[in-house]
Formats: sequence, C-alpha cells, structure tokens
Amino acid sequence: MSSIVLASASKIRSDILNNAGVRHRCETATIDETIIKNRVRQEDGSVETAATALADAKAENVAARIPQALVIGADQILECEDRWFDKPPDMAAAAETLKALRGRRHRLISAVSVYRDEINVWRHLEIPHLTMRDFSDRFLENYLQEADPDILKSVGAYRMEGTGAQLFSHIDGDYFTILGLPLLALLDFLRKVGVVAE
Repeated sequence: MSSIVLASASKIRSDILNNAGVRHRCETATIDETIIKNRVRQEDGSVETAATALADAKAENVAARIPQALVIGADQILECEDRWFDKPPDMAAAAETLKALRGRRHRLISAVSVYRDEINVWRHLEIPHLTMRDFSDRFLENYLQEADPDILKSVGAYRMEGTGAQLFSHIDGDYFTILGLPLLALLDFLRKVGVVAE
C-alpha cells in the first residue's frame, strides 16, 4: 500500500485528513507561489489555472523527494471582482481584506492534485461561492481583536470553523473545500486506488 503524504504545513488540511481517518505525513513543498501566480496571469489570466498550477507544483516538488508515495498538493485562491487575494501579512492587512470583501460575493478556487514519482495521477477543482454580510465597523474591530492569529493563514482572513462563520450571509459550496481541501472527491480517488477502504 502506498504511503500518503500531504505536501503542506497546513494544520487544517492535515486535521481534515486525520479526522477522515486518512493516515498521512506532512512534508512542506519548497516552491515560490508568487512566481507561479505571476506566470499564469501573464499567460492566460485564469485563476483556475493558477490554483491548479500551485497544487501541481506542491505535489510534484514533494513527490520528487519521496519515491512511490501518493503526494497530495492543495491550493486555494480567493477571487473577488477580478482581484486575486493573498494571505494577509498582519492584522492591518486582514482588516483591509475583510473591508474589500464586505457585502460582496467571492469565489474560493480550490485545487487538489496527487502525484506519484513526479507524475500527476489525479487532480480536481472545486469553486465554492461565499457572500459576506455587510457587517459594521464595530463588528470588524471586535472580530479582529478576538480573532486567533491563525486567520493570517487564511487567504480571506477568516476561519469558517471558528468565529469567521459570523462574517457570512450565504455560502454555496462544500464545507471541507472552503476550509482548504476538497475532501469528498479526494476520498473517492483514494478509494479507487486502494489506499482507503471501499
């Protein structure tokens, strides 16, 4: 049976797999995400292509170091009104991100890719749509004061599994995908290749 490796240091993605009973280890990919994003924007501008390229790059990078393993790479890009958002570096930037998304609908382009021996064996893309409510400045201030610093690890400066749920008026999409990993599709693939029980 192949070992499963998550090409990520993301605790939430690892927790999703653990909670689903998928035994794995984590190895961080060494890639420059900015270079990949910029290259894709110059070539065709597709946010879907960028998210997939990032997931591929992470999985391929780690697969080159761990022969025979099934290596899972995942990435997520937030897009709102043609703007691509990056993870905020600090709470001031988080506030600006949330103000930009407030009262608007945005997309979370979530890609997952699996490599074995530097060959892509599966990839999948899901795109949840989320609408932030038009919350008050006072709510935003309180939210940021009480927020876990881990919101800076989220591209939208929110953590749906926590108080970030209060930011939204409507969500159309899979919960696990919003958290960062299209789990149900991934589990289906892992069953088909025999590493998760049918």
